[in-house]
Amino acid sequence: MALRIRVLLENHKGAGADKSLKARPGLSLLVEDESTSILFDTGPDGSFMQNALAMGIDLSDVSAVVLSHGHYDHCGGVPWLPDNSRIICHPDIARERYAAMTFLGITRKIKKLSCEVDYSRYRMMYTRDPLPIGENFIWSGEISVVAPEAYGIFGGHDAEPDSILDEGVLIYQSAKGLVIITGCGHRGIANIVRHCQNITGIKQIYALIGGFHLRCASPFTLWRVRRFLQEQKPEKLCGCHCTGAWGRLWLPEITAPATGDVLRF
Repeated sequence: MALRIRVLLENHKGAGADKSLKARPGLSLLVEDESTSILFDTGPDGSFMQNALAMGIDLSDVSAVVLSHGHYDHCGGVPWLPDNSRIICHPDIARERYAAMTFLGITRKIKKLSCEVDYSRYRMMYTRDPLPIGENFIWSGEISVVAPEAYGIFGGHDAEPDSILDEGVLIYQSAKGLVIITGCGHRGIANIVRHCQNITGIKQIYALIGGFHLRCASPFTLWRVRRFLQEQKPEKLCGCHCTGAWGRLWLPEITAPATGDVLRF
């Protein structure tokens, strides 16, 4: 086994998935090589755990749990993890945040994006910096870019733009190049790729997997991302979750992994 990724939860079910598996808006992946197993995100609830059991997977002995960011559809399933699980994430993972709209100078909450989780039950490793996990994996740490002001953090009666500083990605260093696993890609796929290249010193991108946050992207953004990926020439492009129909239509030779699928690299 080189690298295997099993899709425990995604918005849709794979064509050949068992009927007992559940699909939910969110993402949860089990990422494994010969020596390390990592649970990447937990989806919005305990469905990832139910699906793992249905797939014959024991999650009690994973090397680590990595949370890409603090939105409910990626960390809402944390309460279903065994106590004392080792969790790696950004220090701002639990910060309260909302989708919001400002009109005539007045900001209104539309939807809560964070979730309340008791992280004291777990062995938490908070870091803004890149962190090796096992021999071949790296947690990216904080990706330093300015993201669109599409979200909000409320403090008292005021709101401030949320650039989702807590978002990070999981990197696998393979003989063919980097495999980059994203939760939502809020920070921008181009920024994420460049960050991973900078911290590893490896320019070749073998595969990009996960949410690319293109569901509501403008035609210009889609064109720009497409051009960037054509320049990078990843051998495999697997967009799911928030990649959206337009993202899958515009991006070159993309596949869409879903609940129950198994990817091998």
